[in-house]
Amino acid sequence: QVQLVESGGGLVQPGGSLRLSCAASGFTFSIYSMSWVRQAPGKGLEWVSDINSGGGSTSYADSVKGRFTISRDNAKNTLYLQMNSLKPEDTAVYYCAKGRGSSWYSKGQGTQVTVSS
Repeated sequence: QVQLVESGGGLVQPGGSLRLSCAASGFTFSIYSMSWVRQAPGKGLEWVSDINSGGGSTSYADSVKGRFTISRDNAKNTLYLQMNSLKPEDTAVYYCAKGRGSSWYSKGQGTQVTVSS
């Protein structure tokens, strides 16, 4: 049974940083590309970033490019999202998911990120 458990969210001031983690189980994590997607209040799901199975290829939405960094540790079955220079518009529930780009699927339960002073 596929399980994706996100953690690391919270309340942070504008300009601050957070590191999200996603613990994966129930499938062979190391052979799957993975994504982070988010859903802001009152809006639809938005793809944020993805990474290939080996970690050598990454992609980012224009809205987070240069501020967010996706990475993975296949030995620990864990996906990460380092978020720097956070803005109020980054406020959302963040989910990890299998797949890349518009083809992501099987997201987790999510972790809330709130950027506010």
